Amino acid sequence: MIEQRWGTFHRWGPYVLLFFGVLMSAATSGVVGMDRGEWYVAGALVGGAVALQLWWGTQVRTRPGPSAAGTVYYALRWATAFVLTWINPFFAFYAVVGYFGTERLLPPRLVKPGLFATAVIMAGSQSGGLPPHGGLGWGVFGGLLAVNVALLTVFAHLAAQEDQRALDAAATIAELERTNTALQQALDENAALHSQLLVQAREAGVADERRRLAAEIHDTIAQGLTGIIAQLQVVAGARDEELAREHLGRAADLARHSLGEARRSVHNLSPAPLENDRLPEALEKTVAEWAQRTGVRAGFTVTGTAEHLHDEIEATLLRIVQEALSNAARHAAATRLGVTLSFMGDEVSLDVRDDGRGFDPLATVERTGSGGFGLDGMRARAERIAGALTVESEPGGGTAVSARVPLVRHEH
Repeated sequence: MIEQRWGTFHRWGPYVLLFFGVLMSAATSGVVGMDRGEWYVAGALVGGAVALQLWWGTQVRTRPGPSAAGTVYYALRWATAFVLTWINPFFAFYAVVGYFGTERLLPPRLVKPGLFATAVIMAGSQSGGLPPHGGLGWGVFGGLLAVNVALLTVFAHLAAQEDQRALDAAATIAELERTNTALQQALDENAALHSQLLVQAREAGVADERRRLAAEIHDTIAQGLTGIIAQLQVVAGARDEELAREHLGRAADLARHSLGEARRSVHNLSPAPLENDRLPEALEKTVAEWAQRTGVRAGFTVTGTAEHLHDEIEATLLRIVQEALSNAARHAAATRLGVTLSFMGDEVSLDVRDDGRGFDPLATVERTGSGGFGLDGMRARAERIAGALTVESEPGGGTAVSARVPLVRHEH
């Protein structure tokens, strides 16, 4: 912003200051004693100054730094200002531009001589005009020149200090950025390690839990299935319609009970689709079977380089897809559905999108006190392996379920 403002001043400042010089000179021409000839000379020099500035406006874009053209421009501008100030001291308004942007026009060895030359014009104007008259006039001119040079020295010193502070600040900021980058890399590595350790710690607990569940399945679900078979066998041989309905009712009750036991008991067991296939193949088959069963056009896509994931990661992602497909079949009334599995560095992303009727997640929470439609279960599954699940939906706008979990590779 500051550089832009200085650029505007360097471009338009000379015109404005030249205009004020002409205006003040015209107002004081009678006091100064300018005759017609001097006005002709001043007018020619003013026109030359304008032409010089227009020429430099076309050159500055191709010569942004010190150059021979910049030195010529500075010298011609100084000479024009010197003669104009000789004619009328108020033309020093134009000469003052010599103090600004000198380092942009002149090479380093000519910067101080250029500033001194501008100080000569300013001291001459301040002492009553050039040339000084008599010993007193020269004394006043010399004193004012010394003051101007002293002020230039002080300001140059302050500017150098400010430039050095700016350089030091830029170096400090660059060092802080490098430090922050290294810190962020360390934090990312720690987060990945934490996620991996978390999954490994859960795996040890899951092994014991699976052994317990195996016994529970034998004692509950297997017995329930046995009872269902028995009831159906009775129905198959029954001739009494009332008796058949009674046994069918009992079989239905047993089936509902067994279904509840299955959902509870096999929560952490490896899904059947993953027994012989890896996650991408299992998901592709699951989506294809769902599409065939529901009649909804569905597709599965893999992006990135597929990797053999940890069993717990694969099981969780498959369960999330199964639940999302079940929700879509029951509630969405969709015509198209897409499942995308993405491998992205140290993260795996799973997205399920449909074009169904959608719903208002907030309204569902307020009405049911939970996420509804199995969303709480999917979110809990993702969170158990240090992941996250988000749902985007609105009435009439379809639904998008997105899960992000850490990429933890299978241990061979």
